[in-house]
Amino acid sequence: MTAKAPNILIVMADQMAPAFLPIYGHKLVRAPNMEALARDGVAFDSAYCASPLCAPSRASFMSGLLPSRTEAYDNAAEFAAGIPTFAHALRARGYRTILSGKMHFCGPDQLHGFEERLTTDIYPADFNWTPDWDRPEPRPSWYHNMGSVRDAGVAVRSNQLDFDDETAFMAERAIFDIARSRDPRPFLLVASFSHPHDPFAIPQRYFDLTRDEDLDMPAAGQALDPHSRRLRHVCAMDSEPVTEAQARAARRAYYGAIAYIDDLIGRLMGALRAAGLAEDTIVVLTSDHGEMLGERGLWYKMSFFEGSSRVPLIIASPGRFEPRRVAASVSLVDLMPTLVELSGGTVQSLGVPIDGRSLAPHLRGAGGHDEAIGEYLAEGAIAPMVMIRRGAFKFIHSPADPDQLFNLERDPGERVNLADDPACAGLAAGFRGEVAKRWDLAELDARVRLSQRRRRLVDAALSKGKIRPWDFQPFRDASKQYMRNSMDLDDLEAMARFPPVSRR
Repeated sequence: MTAKAPNILIVMADQMAPAFLPIYGHKLVRAPNMEALARDGVAFDSAYCASPLCAPSRASFMSGLLPSRTEAYDNAAEFAAGIPTFAHALRARGYRTILSGKMHFCGPDQLHGFEERLTTDIYPADFNWTPDWDRPEPRPSWYHNMGSVRDAGVAVRSNQLDFDDETAFMAERAIFDIARSRDPRPFLLVASFSHPHDPFAIPQRYFDLTRDEDLDMPAAGQALDPHSRRLRHVCAMDSEPVTEAQARAARRAYYGAIAYIDDLIGRLMGALRAAGLAEDTIVVLTSDHGEMLGERGLWYKMSFFEGSSRVPLIIASPGRFEPRRVAASVSLVDLMPTLVELSGGTVQSLGVPIDGRSLAPHLRGAGGHDEAIGEYLAEGAIAPMVMIRRGAFKFIHSPADPDQLFNLERDPGERVNLADDPACAGLAAGFRGEVAKRWDLAELDARVRLSQRRRRLVDAALSKGKIRPWDFQPFRDASKQYMRNSMDLDDLEAMARFPPVSRR
């Protein structure tokens, strides 16, 4: 790795499952820019989110802490301002830290270490989406429902297209602003998109990239475990069965949305090259969680099955490390310490405990850890769910449900639960003992329920009277944009033009 502090561009998609990407073997989806990153970078074949839901996953991704430590349990739990993130860490090291797009921060702090935020968020920052484990049967209106699948298909415009187009434009513009700037600091730029997250609606040109007759359809006939049955209830999957035509339209739109995200990645990579910044920039591509897309009769996420909890992860910088593929299991919590090391710092210099472990050994081809830990503490659950992924095995435990143990080398589709197999009794007992040592699940259950009660009370109060939202308000000082009489015309035009005109 080079001694100079590198620039870092992180591209995060939303709900983008590796199983549907060509870089992980899918034959139908078009994503040439992702494929180029994988060819030039280190591709992790077994990367996982810390929690298969947007806000808790992103808080863990930024902080290097599991949800039980961040207390960002669900999509309406506050991410505390006092928790250091990689944006804080790199900013303290002299980086210019910029966010464009989604990060689903709940609570008053909408920056979490970013010096600049270029867009608002697509999702609300308040407590209204708080689950209620004390009353699991009622299905709140804000939960996922099957409208995203029922109405899947072609859209000229949508809320998400508006948001992602803005996110890409602002990130692309930021790259050129950096190139034109006199600011000598390296940059950390996060461009975080909403696609291919449902609703499954995409312009015709992307929808037409696949045909109905070519589609790989979900496998049928898998018995549902108790948590999956609860997910079908909270997402209204049982009340509105999905037809084959709807499933096909959803798949075509989802595949098209991946191609759309790939085009946006191409724009950002093109901007780096045009700005002369590509060689000095490490590019990280990932997603906050996956998408079941009809597999096992499930849609969306919220479980520890592969489709929901596994994520793509590529780290590319040809001048710093050789392209390779990594089979060991890793986690998004590992990115925080990795970014600190890539910036030239050390994890020890942070001075605070984190759950993640640096991926630098993997990037150097020098081994590294093989473990991913997950926690799910949100809607559809009625008690904490935890996951241990190590070697060939994945173990899923919740006090409310039977254990699940899968050998993913022999059974990548997670069809055979080995938890009660006599031949695996010792292995299962070992995992159960590890769970008991790692977590006090009764205490965690009590903390989650207390947090939910508090937030429901606060939300009920703050929704009355004069409402002061926490949603981020991007500020642009128009008096300093384009041409103004406070600026010298020649100086302004010379500063704004890139590359600058050479005068001899």
